[in-house]
Amino acid sequence: MRVYRCAPVRLLSRCTLNSTWEPLHFPLRALWAIFCSNRGLSSTQPQPKAPTPYAEALAVNDFTWLVTTSPRAYAATSKILPPASNLIVTPGLHPEVADTKASELELLLAQIDASVAVGEVGLDGSSRYKAHYAVQLRIFQAVVSCCQAKGGRVLSVHSRSAADAVLDTLRQYPGFGLAVMHWFTDSPASLRRASALGCWFSVGPAMLKSANGRNLVSLMPRERVVPESDGPFGAVMGKPVMPWETGQVTDTLAELWTLPVAEVAQTLNANGKRLIALMSN
Repeated sequence: MRVYRCAPVRLLSRCTLNSTWEPLHFPLRALWAIFCSNRGLSSTQPQPKAPTPYAEALAVNDFTWLVTTSPRAYAATSKILPPASNLIVTPGLHPEVADTKASELELLLAQIDASVAVGEVGLDGSSRYKAHYAVQLRIFQAVVSCCQAKGGRVLSVHSRSAADAVLDTLRQYPGFGLAVMHWFTDSPASLRRASALGCWFSVGPAMLKSANGRNLVSLMPRERVVPESDGPFGAVMGKPVMPWETGQVTDTLAELWTLPVAEVAQTLNANGKRLIALMSN
């Protein structure tokens, strides 16, 4: 689960350990950041200045989930970022790099054994990555099967233009754990199917900028929605979203759900704590 104090993982970002957040050696993605009520930041409040994304996330967020894009990136990142009680880094193999990182699959399966969560993983059926879809599917099936064999894990799942295939794979392996669908952009019908399977959804500011994203979020089960930053790839107004900049999510959800901002913040906080507890089980 992800409650941030650092720049995680989403879903697929590559953040460096400096304040510029430019793609470097250790691909990370800040998936989502959850705040307790006494630390919640509204989008209208001044945002903190980060000496580094990692340090600022630890200082501001109650919990941060960093996802990685490849097993070797996870290994390197785990050595560089000091352990913290309110931050986790998880192994993943992003479908966008499946063709170049397929040889690292066995390493990923070994890393899953010592991890409470996995991400980012999944399928991408968009035209840019469709040529390597067979490789993506082989990797994703192996990951979900491994999670099933190890008693279940929480997964951060990429499903762009491939939601039904992702859901088909999850159904093949009952007991795999729990899927948190990152930046879900498929059809309302696929969303209903994912909800029926018990999936959660991570929502970031960039997703909420589109009419389709806002419509889908309005249909999501509110008790299974958590905020994410998805930085540095997730950007708003040309600027990467930092792990502590999820106040926009709370404000927009309040508008879409026609609820007070404070009530939405409380719901997201409770959801985050519940997801963290599920990771620990």
